[in-house]
Amino acid sequence: MSRKQINIPKVLDFNWLKSEKLAETRSALKHQKLIKLLELTGNVYPDLVKVFYTNLTLDGKNIVSYVKGIKMKVTSEVWNSVAGIKYSGLKVGKGNTSGIQEFNKIQYYRSCMRNPVQSISRFHADNLNLTPRLVAYIIAWQLIPRGTNHVVLQEEDLILLYCIMNLIKVNWVYIIIEHMLKSKKINWLSLSLCYSCFKID
Repeated sequence: MSRKQINIPKVLDFNWLKSEKLAETRSALKHQKLIKLLELTGNVYPDLVKVFYTNLTLDGKNIVSYVKGIKMKVTSEVWNSVAGIKYSGLKVGKGNTSGIQEFNKIQYYRSCMRNPVQSISRFHADNLNLTPRLVAYIIAWQLIPRGTNHVVLQEEDLILLYCIMNLIKVNWVYIIIEHMLKSKKINWLSLSLCYSCFKID
């Protein structure tokens, strides 16, 4: 069984975004159909999550695992029912900007900066204007979460930020599955998933 850290799930309250008059952030996330996913809550069962990841495999477009001898298959229908996301949209990520060929990470990052003439040594979220900064943190903490260093944006973070801010529909089922498989293999990524999708009685 994996000894990796499990991320405690974070929850975004869309009513809070509304009350704080963060309409641009709220609108961009709503366009991606992310409300249900980002507001998911549920119990966390760390041992079951670790077993789930240990046995995690990909079967076509579906993730499959075995927990206590029970086969668990998370299909597109499950993602849509539980998290409100569909297997549709761009399959983007590090090294894959198909459909957004105009994307340039340095130019885009600079366009989001509070001080665009500032020199860039690292892609740091704190240098961004309010809306892209909030979305960047939502990406790093909730959508493709990692255990540490949420403030430094990876190339994948910037690609997803670009899509969200420009209202380009992303295939979130694909993105999350890829991240789950990567989390299983890469040491610095802690185990992350929408825990509420996998309730076991």
